[in-house]
Amino acid sequence: MMGVPPATGGSLASGEARSLPSPSSSSFSSSFASSASASEPAAASSAASASGQQGAAAAQTTGGQSSLSASVASSLPDKDHVCQLLLDLCVLEKREAALADLSKRREQYPDLAPLLWHSFGTIAAILQEIIAIYPCLSPPTLTAAASNRVCNSLALLQCVASHPDTRQAFLNAHIPLFLYPFLNTVSKTRPLEYLRLTSLGVVGALVKIDDAEVINFLLQTEIIPLCLRIMETGSELSKTVATFIVQKVLLDDVGLSYICATAERFYAVSTVLCNMVSSLAECPPARLLKHVIRCYLRLTDNDRAREALKQCLPDALKDATFHAALQDEPLTKKWLLQLLQAVAPSEVHNAAAVQS
Repeated sequence: MMGVPPATGGSLASGEARSLPSPSSSSFSSSFASSASASEPAAASSAASASGQQGAAAAQTTGGQSSLSASVASSLPDKDHVCQLLLDLCVLEKREAALADLSKRREQYPDLAPLLWHSFGTIAAILQEIIAIYPCLSPPTLTAAASNRVCNSLALLQCVASHPDTRQAFLNAHIPLFLYPFLNTVSKTRPLEYLRLTSLGVVGALVKIDDAEVINFLLQTEIIPLCLRIMETGSELSKTVATFIVQKVLLDDVGLSYICATAERFYAVSTVLCNMVSSLAECPPARLLKHVIRCYLRLTDNDRAREALKQCLPDALKDATFHAALQDEPLTKKWLLQLLQAVAPSEVHNAAAVQS
């Protein structure tokens, strides 16, 4: 029987997760082509012409609707086929193809998450796929094909994590802990970076819906140190998702209290944010900068953190460094002004003048 890794605990500033036992998401899109109607010659009788045009329009409308309905119906997955794919997951020889097909169809089928969770052996098969590549993490020997296969498995877990009927059971089973070894990697090879990004997507799906139990679980299992490391060393997309996760933790009252409970934890977070601001100064991606500023602003809701930020807020947030990057980001500009009002009120007038 497969065991679940135990929850970990420890210091935020350690920057490491406990050792555990030894991919962008795809989406389905469809397009429909509209046919142009051919022009008809004028009729001798105006009444006959009007009648003929109305009849042609009605025929075109009916035919077009039928064609559209048929196209939509053909694009939706057949439930029997989906169930067969779930059965195929338990057959090793058919698993890879089934994973790819289910991953591709997951956004078409709204009830896929409950089927994945409650069907016999399905989650165990997905976890087998994940555990099987642990030996490839260090030293990094993961191939692109193996990474893609596991990322298809992670996409299905993200589906389960996102669904309201399965999210709590997903947490209760501590399934996210199986992803932590992927988040704990530091290699920048493309297969591992893809794996980290897809794993972050699963955690991001959990925090997207405000849920105190999700935040408590993540805090108890040391997600913050893993995210902080990725915020410093990951790709732009990985940094963006990791910063979003930290932002969602901070927006929860328990999460904010946890981060600000000790100077060690606060400075672990603020130092990484400061380093990110420095690295973003030359060519700042708007989304990432938005999450960084929101994290800083949320920290000001804690009295001790606000006082500390008066001493350590990066100068780049006080001057015109990000003026151009925020030109089309009114919400981010608003957050930045609120941040300066809280920790550097003398800079607010200058910042407002520059950004106006």
